[in-house]
Amino acid sequence: MMFPEYRPRRLRRTESLRSMVRETSVSREHLIYPMFVAPGKKLRQEISSMPGVFQLSVDMAVEEAKEAHALGLPALLLFGLPEKKDAKGSHAWIKSGIVQKAIEAIKKAVPDILVITDVCLCEYTSHGHCGLLCKVKGKGGDSVFVDNDATLELLQKIALSHARAGADMVAPSDMMDGRVGAIREALDDNGYEHIPIMSYAVKYASSFYGPFRDAAECAPQFGDRSAYQMDCANSREALREATLDMEEGADILMVKPGMPYLDIIGLLRQEFTLPIAAYQVSGEYAMIKAAAANGWLDEKRVIYESLLCFRRAGADIIITYFAKDFAQAF
Repeated sequence: MMFPEYRPRRLRRTESLRSMVRETSVSREHLIYPMFVAPGKKLRQEISSMPGVFQLSVDMAVEEAKEAHALGLPALLLFGLPEKKDAKGSHAWIKSGIVQKAIEAIKKAVPDILVITDVCLCEYTSHGHCGLLCKVKGKGGDSVFVDNDATLELLQKIALSHARAGADMVAPSDMMDGRVGAIREALDDNGYEHIPIMSYAVKYASSFYGPFRDAAECAPQFGDRSAYQMDCANSREALREATLDMEEGADILMVKPGMPYLDIIGLLRQEFTLPIAAYQVSGEYAMIKAAAANGWLDEKRVIYESLLCFRRAGADIIITYFAKDFAQAF
């Protein structure tokens, strides 16, 4: 008996069938909403390069947290703009610091929302770098470097101050070698064994961070951060960095930026069983907003598609400035 040649066919998909056979999904439960907290009262200052994103005083951050929770968003990521900056970034760990105040106020008003805090010095240092600076004398004159090991103690102080204020999770973004282990040790030694660490394990020296530096007012005053962030050309290095952070006690591994590095997200998903987070960074947000404002693309559909792609690549968690927009639209 002769059988006709088998030809695979696409399913003729109704909306219901499309939902049944869809391999990947994205929902608000996968999203973390970043917020910028600044000194003052009743402050809601829009960031020019990030339409729809604001610098918020603590009282307004509380209102934003209430809205995010009402929309079903599970978590916030807080960044702080201090009242003063100095060479050490000392306002990053003081009890009366801007992030510490925001943690306490948000957890009091919205106890069920997960508050995650950025642990870094760049927003707090007068020079805009992520660590302490040191001078090294040479034949051609003095050179300035970030002192990796001296910075670790300050990162411990920041993480501890956030935990004491009531943070549910800390997220070191500085890319200093050994910082996850140092923070884990400090938290454990002070009774905060239960506080998880979401490590910026794979953070590239990217050009997509420009609008964030406007928002956090943390552009380097000289040089750049390529000495301690990753080379955009490297993928095997991503595995090394993530492995080190896992061995030091990271609970979640993050890739930053997101969309240009979907291959890296997929690579980590294949290699690790820890949850993987992706950060849809400020430059990605700004490009979509600008194109949508010019009528060049459908903003709602692009938001959904971009977040779905993170999930398809292997991200369990997505940090995105579109979190509220997504929750309202879908």
